[in-house]
Amino acid sequence: METVIAFIVIFGALVFFHELGHFIFAKRAGILCREFAIGFGPKVFSMKKGETTYTIRLLPLGGFVRMAGEDPEMIDVKRGQVVGLLFHEDGKVKKVIVNHKDEYPDAKIIEVERADFEHELYIEGYEGDDERLQRFELSDRAYIVIDREEVQIAPYDRQFGSKTLGQRAMAIFAGPMMNFILALVIFILIGLLQGYPVDKPVIGELTEDGAARQAGLQQGDIVISIDGQPMSSWTDVVTIIRKSPEKPLQFQVNRNGQMIDLTVAPEKKTIEGETIGLIGVYGPMEKSFVGAIKQGAFETYYWTKEIIVGLGHLLTGKFSFDMLSGPVGIAVSTHKVAQSGVYYLMKWGAILSINLGIINLLPLPALDGGRLTFFAIEALRGKPIDRQKEGIVHFIGFALLMLLMLVVTWNDIQKFFL
Repeated sequence: METVIAFIVIFGALVFFHELGHFIFAKRAGILCREFAIGFGPKVFSMKKGETTYTIRLLPLGGFVRMAGEDPEMIDVKRGQVVGLLFHEDGKVKKVIVNHKDEYPDAKIIEVERADFEHELYIEGYEGDDERLQRFELSDRAYIVIDREEVQIAPYDRQFGSKTLGQRAMAIFAGPMMNFILALVIFILIGLLQGYPVDKPVIGELTEDGAARQAGLQQGDIVISIDGQPMSSWTDVVTIIRKSPEKPLQFQVNRNGQMIDLTVAPEKKTIEGETIGLIGVYGPMEKSFVGAIKQGAFETYYWTKEIIVGLGHLLTGKFSFDMLSGPVGIAVSTHKVAQSGVYYLMKWGAILSINLGIINLLPLPALDGGRLTFFAIEALRGKPIDRQKEGIVHFIGFALLMLLMLVVTWNDIQKFFL
């Protein structure tokens, strides 16, 4: 249960902040966002606030922000159709009731002649036996009521396609961007709460049964020299210890201004075929706001580089396809990391966030990077690619991604459970 909760919290947070990036910059551009969803499939939870419906869906495999104009609006009132109209105090139409008109006794009933819900925002028709054509102006926030469900109209200036190329690109790029920002914030928080490693010749936390504690070393001791060799960094200390398994080493340390000499014999350990010396000491840690920011930036850069290099190795064949993991593999890894403590779990979440950001920036159909690629082509040719053709490409890409997800998930199941 702890593993399930940890996975849901981490994966949910990554998806939430990714979609939040899309949502914030879409709203900044004036785009009507119909739905903010975490997950896919049937709705488990739904709440409407303002113009947007916030939902949690059954399958925790991602999320989406449904922007007006991105999907077919499916709002169509045809000539000859009988609808009901409700009005604001200023005389503009606030609701167009397509069916179940009898549930709205105050509605004006008309037979539609023509309507425009995108540009001029009006509806024309005949009321009862009156042969005079009447024209009614629509509020730019009017609703169409279909099967008792209210759908807000989207004037063209509120649709995704009406925005500048820069606004559209930013609304798409903001998702992956938010994943990098989230990772940076997490790394900074770790630095503030736990501290961050520094390359100073200072004894950090000691293990209970290590050679260092048995020899009398204490946390905070400043290592002046080992076997007469001056120590200027933690790297110097680690190097000489690793090269000296079972060899007594003469430590001179400064403890609160007092010089102390101690003899420490590193234990002999074999790790990945290499024999090294260990004394049971962690490196020194410090806490400061500026240092935590620097460490957070470094960690974000480091893991971004490592993940990109790993993807390169996958493409060149240095890594096998079997090394890829899906939700099952991530859940298993999350379980193992969670056993090491909350800070390791936070770091794991930050790494996953960077990974999600990078994967989404790949120039593949159905991913954010694929959308940005089409925007780049639009910028070069001076006009957008036909939306129907682009939609087909993204649909095929999405189908292939789902197939890849199934294959990777099956590999995970075989790897961990069979």
